[in-house]
Amino acid sequence: MDNHSPAIFVGDTLGLDFLNSVATPVDVPIDWIDDGEGLLRWLEQAGLVPRETLAAMRERALPGELDKVADQARNLREWFRAFVNSHKGKPLTADALNDLEPLNRLLERDEGFGRIVARQSGGEGLGFQPMRKWRSPESLLLPIGEALGRFVCTEDFSDVKACEGHACTMLFVDHTRGHRRRWCSMAMCGNRAKQAAHRHRLKQS
Repeated sequence: MDNHSPAIFVGDTLGLDFLNSVATPVDVPIDWIDDGEGLLRWLEQAGLVPRETLAAMRERALPGELDKVADQARNLREWFRAFVNSHKGKPLTADALNDLEPLNRLLERDEGFGRIVARQSGGEGLGFQPMRKWRSPESLLLPIGEALGRFVCTEDFSDVKACEGHACTMLFVDHTRGHRRRWCSMAMCGNRAKQAAHRHRLKQS
């Protein structure tokens, strides 16, 4: 697996999936946002930016410009990881607002607007669709900031957990009944833990 393989979305919220865009799903760390092209691929897979917008960004970006934005995305990711790690496991309160000021400063740069469009599904009629002006490659950070903001305001940080898998760095929101989820996914760390427990039992016997 490398950063050209599909990114992993197991966080149950895009805010944590962004943090999981660098992870150790097997043994070797993978950064899906290690350069500008990686950032574009991740944004497309996350469904945060329309494909045609990403294609336009590829065409008009200056050499190295997208790599610079990817660097900003990685800095944002590690700042937000520190915030989540310091607050996970307990409810988030208004006392955290000062810590979130860097995120609010990013969100203030947004040039969002609404547009009346033909309804895509659910029959005939009109719908109101949020839109965004993509003036520069740096605007690619805005939907990420929005995802982080929605995560902070809608999820219970008491349910934010780190995977218990050996060397796994992934985070997730535990939405299971009883809040007993332990692994980023059963297909990865869950199965490895079962296999390790089985080998241990065989040794013991």
